[in-house]
Amino acid sequence: MLATWTPDQELNRIRLRSGADMKRKLRWYDLVALGVGGMLGVGVFVTTGPVARNNSGPSVFISYIIAGISALLSSLCYTEFSVRIPVAGGAFSYLRVTFGEFVGYFAGANILMEYVLSNAAVARSFTEYLCSAFGINDPNSWRVEVHGLLEGYNKLDFLAVALVLILTICLCHSTKESSILNLIMTIFHVIFFGFIIIMSFCYGSVDNLVKPRGLTPNGIRGVLDGAAIVYFSYIGYDSVSTLAEEIQNPPVTLPVGIIGSVLIVSGLYCLMALALCIMIPYNQIAEKASYSMAFNSIGWKWTGNVVGAGASLGIVASLLVAMLGQARYLCVIARARLVPSWLSKVHPSTGTPLNATLFLGICTASIALFTDLDIVIEMISIGTLLVFYLVANALIYQKYVITCKNSPFQTLSFLFLITSCAIGFSISWKLEQQWWGLPLFGGITIVVIAFFQYTVPCLGQPSEWSVPLMPWPAAISIFLNVFLMTTLKMLSFQRFAIWACLITLFYVLYGVHSTFEAEEMEMEMEVVVNEASNPSIQLTKLDV
Repeated sequence: MLATWTPDQELNRIRLRSGADMKRKLRWYDLVALGVGGMLGVGVFVTTGPVARNNSGPSVFISYIIAGISALLSSLCYTEFSVRIPVAGGAFSYLRVTFGEFVGYFAGANILMEYVLSNAAVARSFTEYLCSAFGINDPNSWRVEVHGLLEGYNKLDFLAVALVLILTICLCHSTKESSILNLIMTIFHVIFFGFIIIMSFCYGSVDNLVKPRGLTPNGIRGVLDGAAIVYFSYIGYDSVSTLAEEIQNPPVTLPVGIIGSVLIVSGLYCLMALALCIMIPYNQIAEKASYSMAFNSIGWKWTGNVVGAGASLGIVASLLVAMLGQARYLCVIARARLVPSWLSKVHPSTGTPLNATLFLGICTASIALFTDLDIVIEMISIGTLLVFYLVANALIYQKYVITCKNSPFQTLSFLFLITSCAIGFSISWKLEQQWWGLPLFGGITIVVIAFFQYTVPCLGQPSEWSVPLMPWPAAISIFLNVFLMTTLKMLSFQRFAIWACLITLFYVLYGVHSTFEAEEMEMEMEVVVNEASNPSIQLTKLDV
């Protein structure tokens, strides 16, 4: 469970288990477009209105800025790891070489759960927005109701299934052609965002930002609560790191693709939020179909169809990128033999993980056909935040212990203190009367980070790309991810606990035995090869 691999083993020996290599055809602009396409889904249309009305008020754009900073810090951690270990496994590989096999597997299983469930949910929402584009108010009119099935599972969505299967076929054919399709859709989607922003600024009024109760009607608490909600609109940039085996010049392309896409999306989200609050006062914003209703208030009823069409295009782009990422995660997990090895095979002519893509495409389509996934959205969020939290911890441990050869005790104590302070701060935030805990735990966090930076040196050889001002960005990312996790409901933690037990049971009963046997077989083959190439060395059968 605690066995670790070196980056060299991940890049060479483990990767050879897939047979053929993935084809390096992607350039920096492909990566930026894939990152932007992966994040620019329907999140901004779903969350901005309710957050502006109930939490942040007109300052919802500040909530997006704060959430964007948190996403940027996490993306910096992903970027350094992806440059150090440019393989398709993303967080799974980063954690496996740092904290061992089980932690990597646990993170990888949570990522796959998040991808499959969220992709199924996004595919079903495609039906809703496409209905809106055609002026149909009831999305269930395009679904087939089956009497006798449980509520929530009785509305079959064949349009969602068709979308998932078409994208699966595209991804099986070629990554480069899929990225070109995503680039075209992303360009149109950004133009659509630009249309909304320009029209809002032309026909809105700046006075709406301070009416009726000022810029921050619910104070700083409302702004931060809003940031915790809108943060989930940024999820998707981690998919870019899974394309490390398919890009040209990874040390340059990966930082540009990951960080550049987060910055572009942050700017667009802030402008979209500002545009909504300029059009109408925050207390008149509708909680559903916020942008369509806002345009209706200024007499532009036809924009509801335009918003539906633009959101549908964004859904297709974000689904394409997410399905691209999920297949690469499963491929690398299968290379480690934690799941059946046939899922790791790369097709020699297309250079894509064909089996993993088909398997997850069928799983996603099956769930999208039956299941209304509102009840698992927060379970998806907690799994994603946990992985971001683990990656930030792993980066600090990798740099200060493995690279710089410092004592593990110092670094582990530091990580424990940061997490404890974040939990204390979050509890104080929940208990509104305990205001003294906020400056106390916040101050302790700053002192602990500064003390660690001063007393624990990091003088190892610099990598091709490093996070600046370490350990501050990674430590703040740990703090923010813990805080964001505590904003979720208790029910999501209960469901997550059940999922954690199931994947741990699978690892104990299958994964750990499968990886052990794979290592034994490779060791035996190495001995046989050495014996064949060195006749002077005679090994008995018992020695082998």
